[in-house]
Amino acid sequence: MSTDFSIRPVGIPAPVQIVTTSNAAANEAVQTDLPVSQTVAAADTSAPVRNDLRSHENISRQVVFDQAAASFVFQVVNDKTDAVVNQFPDEAMLRRRAYFHALDMKSEPSRPLSTDVSA
Repeated sequence: MSTDFSIRPVGIPAPVQIVTTSNAAANEAVQTDLPVSQTVAAADTSAPVRNDLRSHENISRQVVFDQAAASFVFQVVNDKTDAVVNQFPDEAMLRRRAYFHALDMKSEPSRPLSTDVSA
């Protein structure tokens, strides 16, 4: 949870700032709305977004279990260099989880196993 969390009453309108132009020419300008047949729009020249992997990007996906953090780690690995390209959760999150997991393991009292209890 964020530290800037605040509770605001519901139903109270937020104040709206009214912006006025100081230029008289802008206030008295002619409207520039054109009919649809005369409008011009910029063409979309950006490359389309691709979600599929290209075959020449030698990458693979793998899942490993981090025992210190007691969680699964999903990784995208470059096959040529064996370098991790992307990972979830990231290293900082894994270190945090490992720290808290170690604290949990330290604070738990040692319990006897069910086979160790004599009747």
